[in-house]
Amino acid sequence: MERFYEGLAEIFEIDTAQVTPELVLAEVGWDSLAIVSTIALVDELFDVMLNGKALAQCSTVADIQALIEAKR
Repeated sequence: MERFYEGLAEIFEIDTAQVTPELVLAEVGWDSLAIVSTIALVDELFDVMLNGKALAQCSTVADIQALIEAKR
């Protein structure tokens, strides 16, 4: 998950240390661009295609990780 966290940090333009499962997405700019970027990141790292609508419902990084695990 380290590369995933690094990718999220880049998307949100925050320090990698701030990215934890408990990170609240609304507090770091969870918008349509971040969602599309996250879809691309997950596809690249895990070869999993997430649904944008499902991803938009996520409120924490742990929620995104749960979606990834459900698709694996």
